[in-house]
Amino acid sequence: MQVTTIQAPRSRRDEAPGATPSGSSAWDTQRIEELLALPLPELLWRAQQVHREHFDPTEVQLSSLLSIKTGGCPEDCGYCPQSAHYQVGVEADKLMDAEQVLAHARAARDAGASRFCMGAAWREPKERDLDKLSGIIEGVKQLGLQTCMTLGMLQPAQARRLADAGLDYYNHNLDTSPQFYGSIISTRTYQDRLDTLQAVRDAGMRVCCGGIVGMGESRRDRAALLAQLAGLDPYPESVPINSLVRVAGTPLEHAPDLDPFEFVRSVAAARICMPRAWVRLSAGRKELGDGIQALCFLAGANSIFYGDTLLVTGNADVDADRRLFERLGLRASAGDPHA
Repeated sequence: MQVTTIQAPRSRRDEAPGATPSGSSAWDTQRIEELLALPLPELLWRAQQVHREHFDPTEVQLSSLLSIKTGGCPEDCGYCPQSAHYQVGVEADKLMDAEQVLAHARAARDAGASRFCMGAAWREPKERDLDKLSGIIEGVKQLGLQTCMTLGMLQPAQARRLADAGLDYYNHNLDTSPQFYGSIISTRTYQDRLDTLQAVRDAGMRVCCGGIVGMGESRRDRAALLAQLAGLDPYPESVPINSLVRVAGTPLEHAPDLDPFEFVRSVAAARICMPRAWVRLSAGRKELGDGIQALCFLAGANSIFYGDTLLVTGNADVDADRRLFERLGLRASAGDPHA
């Protein structure tokens, strides 16, 4: 059997640590689609080679995620149980008090997490929220944790406020390809998302940005999403790859099953296209099972959300993750080798 040869484009970012980052668009949709079509052993071998150039393949970064403001979001994202458009039994809450957040952060740190991620179900934060958010960021950082927030869209001045408070990462996912996006969301444009990412970059924060697979999109859509991510200048430091969690009452509750090997392929392609990023197994990891997760780590995933709950959906429990890491010979990462 003849194996297709695909030459990996090299950018300045991939040549050496400390090189000037470059979000080269050399990884276009067609090239990534060809990558995704490779025989799986070939694709995993290439991804593992790239992974070993930049990371210890036995280390996995642990992030913990907390919903600090749950439900009542005015957006209509078709996958999201926190949208006010859908009746799924999620009650709208107010922004959590700082002491409550810090208690969760301490527990996450003591369980082994190195980054604490906080999500609020807003279209965008209001000015009155920023002082409280800044205090939360400062408190979490004093615990020795990296900080990440996802609060919806940001204006440049808001991004600067969060950066001044010491926020390390801001999460704002592109979710899917530009072509498929309108099938999932109508209340926020793709350009809105790109504008927020630019505001985050301009404020000096690191970007956490990825997407969701299994929403009924095609393989080409998955390739187009990865092309968008790889083409950001620079590409995100953290790339969460989510597997759709189908929640009853949302428009995507009956989305067709995705072949789990397609998820593995997406992880491998993300690693190859964004060599120095943390590629994170995020929502839906519990449903993947241990075998597929192991393949994902082989494909270059080196970060997970760690803890029993992801905002409002379930996650693999801590003891199960510890057992899996022991079986696979993995350990928690001591830190970012590219920081």
